[in-house]
Amino acid sequence: MAAAAVAAAVVLGTRPAPAVEHRVGPGLPLAEIADVPWEALAAGDVVTIHARPEPYRAKWVVCARGTPDRPILIRGVPDAAGRLPHVDGAGATTRREIDFWGEERGVVKIGGANRPADVAPAHVVIESLEISGGRPPHRFTGRRGERGYERNAAAVFVEKGDEITIRGCVLRDCGNGLLVSPLAGRVTVEGCHIHGNGIEGSIYEHNAYTEARSIDYRFNRFGPLRAGCRGNNLKDRSAETLVRANWIEGGNRPLDLVDGEWPTGADAPPQRAVVLGNVLVKRDGDDNSQVVHYGGDTGRLGHYRAAPLWFVHNTVVSLRSGSTTLLQLSAPGQHAECRGNVVSTTAPGRSLAVFGGEGTVALRDNWLPAGWRETLSPGPGRVVVAAAGPAGDDPGFVGRAAGDYRLAPGSPCTAVVSPLPPDAFPGGLPGARRPAVDVARVPLDGGGRFTDLGARIVPVETPAPPAPQPDAGAGR
Repeated sequence: MAAAAVAAAVVLGTRPAPAVEHRVGPGLPLAEIADVPWEALAAGDVVTIHARPEPYRAKWVVCARGTPDRPILIRGVPDAAGRLPHVDGAGATTRREIDFWGEERGVVKIGGANRPADVAPAHVVIESLEISGGRPPHRFTGRRGERGYERNAAAVFVEKGDEITIRGCVLRDCGNGLLVSPLAGRVTVEGCHIHGNGIEGSIYEHNAYTEARSIDYRFNRFGPLRAGCRGNNLKDRSAETLVRANWIEGGNRPLDLVDGEWPTGADAPPQRAVVLGNVLVKRDGDDNSQVVHYGGDTGRLGHYRAAPLWFVHNTVVSLRSGSTTLLQLSAPGQHAECRGNVVSTTAPGRSLAVFGGEGTVALRDNWLPAGWRETLSPGPGRVVVAAAGPAGDDPGFVGRAAGDYRLAPGSPCTAVVSPLPPDAFPGGLPGARRPAVDVARVPLDGGGRFTDLGARIVPVETPAPPAPQPDAGAGR
């Protein structure tokens, strides 16, 4: 009997603690975000924040570990008009029971705390929140009283953690919309609207500034930075970067994919980047003529990205009245595979240079405006035309003036197959095994084969937040 009791106790001891849902909002058990016991979150817990007319002026840290089947979920529930719960860092306060460093670096922080105990967060999801206000001159009240935000503060700052997902959020009006440090493992940014960030006159703050071990940007809309801000739209230093089916408009450069703080030699990560099925819009008046910069910017050539950039089936539209450079490579070792893209300019075709800098760009089956040039500044780099694609004055958009860059019936860019070698993307073709709703945003058929040139993204599309889930009914 005693042995049976001991065995039963052991079995019971292996059961995970029951998950708790903390419900925040008008008429709910918790009125404010500061009422949530952030210091006690555990695997499977859910924090549900309901929209209300006034913003929640709160900031917090998540320093807990979920599991693949029991993630920690912080989710917003929109109101009847679809407005997300708004978390405003301006005038925000922090719950007294939590204590974390770097308060001035973000409104919502993942990883890095004194209370709760400092662990590397894992399997954390932040979903369907609008987060703003993390920049000067805004101030907040934290562990050291009232303080101001740093210039590089972010709506969401991931200091460390693995399997972190930011989904369906609006990140705006901060120094950086999203900031991820090299202590982060795998990060997914999905279905977000990231816009209106930056610091006036500065090139150092961006809509997104990330340096994870592996990062996947998918189905997001990146809008212009705040007026007068000169940063890039998406700047990334991650060891593995996947940018697929996003709308990226504006910024000093729409994409800046450069070197990070990664080991070199035998321990070096691949530092590969795949840019697939995106719409990239270069606005007139943007300081820099470059659409994509690849390689590095620190001057430490041994750390620059050594793997090829795969720039595949994107639609690039330059609204500039002057010149445009599609790809700027940083060093002789850089190489870009440029396949199946549609590149259209407002200025005459001779205003477009495919290449700038050093390294090599290989072109295959791209639509380019008639009169395009290899480069505007001849140097050691070169362009290799592996297979000439169609060219002309009009790629056949549904409505260029209205910003609808889908291909109309009869476009010269439809039904142009651009084959890829089997080893193009280690681990398989991104999107080939995704559900149909995802494949619909990339020009792939069900077998992962490209069907048209360019991307397939609805114009001026702000991603819809995930469908709200009902409260569990239990918890507090």
